[in-house]
Amino acid sequence: MDENASTPALLRLKERKDFLAAAKGRKAGSGTLSLQGRRRRGHESDKADPSSIRIGFTCSKRVGNAVARNRARRRLKAAAAEIAPALAATGCDYVLIGRPQTIDCPFDTLQGDMRRAFQQVTAKLQDKR
Repeated sequence: MDENASTPALLRLKERKDFLAAAKGRKAGSGTLSLQGRRRRGHESDKADPSSIRIGFTCSKRVGNAVARNRARRRLKAAAAEIAPALAATGCDYVLIGRPQTIDCPFDTLQGDMRRAFQQVTAKLQDKR
């Protein structure tokens, strides 16, 4: 059985307008991260496969210097690679925002917080249908 057939494609958000659009969507957060999500509109789906999940990662200067921000982003990417395929809704854009605690917390804690955030945001997005 082909594993890729059952899991949606994870794509990266890279354009500022996509990050700004997600900021207007549904939100959930914890001590280690924040998650923003929105359902893509029909006219936007020509850019991205409607069955894909797009995820962006960002950390502000409050997290720390460039080294700290990059470490926080890498930790978010690693956790999202494991959690997002199972919990994110297809046809949606998500933005994960790192916080200062993202750097030092145990990876299991980060994954648990991310799992809860994805469950909350995805439930809100599906209620909006």
